[in-house]
Amino acid sequence: MTKVDIAVIGAGAVGLSVALKAAERKGLTIVVLEKNHRFGQEISSRNSEVIHSGFYYSPEMLKSRLCVRGNPMLYEFLAPRPVSHGKIGKILSALDQKEEAELDRLYENALANQVSVRRLTKKQLEEMEPEIAGISGLYFPESGIINAHEYMQALYYEGQAAGVVYLFGTAVKAAIYNGLDYEIVTGQETIHAQQVINCAGLGAEEIAGMIGIDTEKQGYRLHPCKGEYFKVRRKLNIQHLIYSVPTVRSLGIHLSMDQGGGLRLGPNAFYVDELNYDVDESHAEEFFRAASRYIPALHETDLLPDFAGIRPKLQAPGEPMKDFIIQEEGRLGLPGWINLIGIESPGLTASLAIGEYVAAMLG
Repeated sequence: MTKVDIAVIGAGAVGLSVALKAAERKGLTIVVLEKNHRFGQEISSRNSEVIHSGFYYSPEMLKSRLCVRGNPMLYEFLAPRPVSHGKIGKILSALDQKEEAELDRLYENALANQVSVRRLTKKQLEEMEPEIAGISGLYFPESGIINAHEYMQALYYEGQAAGVVYLFGTAVKAAIYNGLDYEIVTGQETIHAQQVINCAGLGAEEIAGMIGIDTEKQGYRLHPCKGEYFKVRRKLNIQHLIYSVPTVRSLGIHLSMDQGGGLRLGPNAFYVDELNYDVDESHAEEFFRAASRYIPALHETDLLPDFAGIRPKLQAPGEPMKDFIIQEEGRLGLPGWINLIGIESPGLTASLAIGEYVAAMLG
């Protein structure tokens, strides 16, 4: 039996950040429990690796507040460390007047969120990205790209240096509140923790259910939503992240790049019943149709299947987008238990800010 002050469940970018920020409160014993044999094997390693600015969501939402706060925190964390990243900027391109009206709304929302943004005329768009079609655009200079694995490795090393203990290959089997502390039962031992932070990503609803929370009643039901990516095998003269105007369900199939300059398209978005990371090659046609609208030089033969990720969305199909849930559960008779539910994009960008936010909730 092990006794600790804080048990963090999940070692993705958010769990690692939460543990690190909690460790800044000196004198606490902190353990991170991760069912996989390494950190960041699920959501955190299967995404666009984009550093977002925080302009998509309304100002009062945690998704906005934590992304806007997390963006400069992330760059500050990365600056002295050997983590590949680049502040290359993002361009949203409008292809017609309907999309241009949506750009106007996003522009006003960016200003409300105090995000750096600049309008682009058709001429300015052509000068910045000659291969991109559009009648106007928005430019976000604080957006960028990051090597997510290297970032999580840095969080892990910093956490180790701060005294955080990581238990990999350790799945949570049961959780019990005995009135004094929490008994976290794993396949290896029972850990007694004064406080528990549930950062289990796709498994967060299941973990919340283990402690007796009615996840349906509390609005914690998760709906896995898959997104696939395709590589662009041909070199295109594109320097920025290129996004189309977002839809209700996702930010759309956008063009991003890796640290070596390789281009990728994605993600699409469709709800799934099982966690399968295969890429359906037949979806290349869908990707081509979406991307060729704003990248006229693209050929369907340029696309190769790359990888897929699955997001833990709180909204069911057809429902409006929902905010992050970061909730201390004392109201349910579970003092010191903190649930993080539905932490999807922009969770990677917001991770350090989420860690800071959660650390401020600790007793």
